[in-house]
Amino acid sequence: MKNFKAIALALVVVLATTSVSAQTKKVDVTKSTINWTGKKVTGQHEGTVNLKDGSLVYKGKNVVGGAFTVDMNSMIVTDLKEGQGKEKLEGHLKADDFFGTDKFATATLVFKKIVTKSPNLYTVTADLTIKNITKPVIFDLATTANTATTNLKIDRTKYDIKYGSGSFFDNLGDKAINDNFDLTVALKF
Repeated sequence: MKNFKAIALALVVVLATTSVSAQTKKVDVTKSTINWTGKKVTGQHEGTVNLKDGSLVYKGKNVVGGAFTVDMNSMIVTDLKEGQGKEKLEGHLKADDFFGTDKFATATLVFKKIVTKSPNLYTVTADLTIKNITKPVIFDLATTANTATTNLKIDRTKYDIKYGSGSFFDNLGDKAINDNFDLTVALKF
């Protein structure tokens, strides 16, 4: 019986000393990028939007959490030059027809569930809040020691952004804008 107690105690000590505490890695917002692409019948537009802050939470080498805040007022169009309607499009994207950045200056993403697909590759279910509307999104996240990358497809109509949507308006013809927009995210820590 003494041997059993000694082994059990040794096992408890080993488990207690090898447990890994969570580590939070803050995103370097000056080196991280979010590129967006919005498509319409007659083409597409591209641009960027900046992170305000964010972090991933690790336990050992595994991602176990994350939260990010996006500065919606930083949104710019990169495929047009000054004088080609760049300022007009940026203003329209920030207006109430789209993201309403005067009222909703930030968007947030909070990880809710993370499943490891393979080492350094995760399927993340997160709550995305745009215009004070929160909906779940699912995406894959690839990580290295100092980076994380993902591609997301977001249905803007779930966030009450219906302008030019063929799902809500008839007879738009070549003025229709796709409901989905794409985000390509590269985070650096």
